[in-house]
Amino acid sequence: MKNFDPKAWFMPQAVIIIGTYDADGTPNAMNAAWAGQWDGDKIMISMGNHQTTVNLNANPDFTIAFATTETMVAADFVGVVSGKKVKDKVAKTGWKVEKGEHVNAPVFTDFPMTMECRIERKIDESATGYYIVAKIVNIRVKEEYLAEDGKPDLEKMHLLTFDPVHLGYLEIGKRVGNAFKDGTQLK
Repeated sequence: MKNFDPKAWFMPQAVIIIGTYDADGTPNAMNAAWAGQWDGDKIMISMGNHQTTVNLNANPDFTIAFATTETMVAADFVGVVSGKKVKDKVAKTGWKVEKGEHVNAPVFTDFPMTMECRIERKIDESATGYYIVAKIVNIRVKEEYLAEDGKPDLEKMHLLTFDPVHLGYLEIGKRVGNAFKDGTQLK
């Protein structure tokens, strides 16, 4: 085995798009990967000092859309272009925008699945950012991305994961097993 210096190579990392409103009501989007589940109905995101952070300081509501192969170029664009420098960068993506049903935040309807969220607490708040813990208020999934059981079908979504080692995006693949079942073969 080869050893490496400590790096943030935690994998896989979902590619998420955080949706907020600027002070004037303009939809804003930011690409992020440093996020994860906090509890059964909560998520955690590591936030730096971005326009999205400014927006979250004014309004605790936001949305999380999961980037896909089909949305990859525009999703990367909202990550490399700062909302502090480019006003209305969402317009350049061509995404359709609706107001959230349960939160005061934009929903980008080009994505198969969106979580409507509200900040519950901020951790280690400083001038360079903070960590947020947010409650999932609602989950919206387009009908064509539902499985036969009526729940989201992740294989249909072509979701992306961020490759922190080679700085790329990978499409999440096919189902290969059954959680909480396949391991019972070794009992």
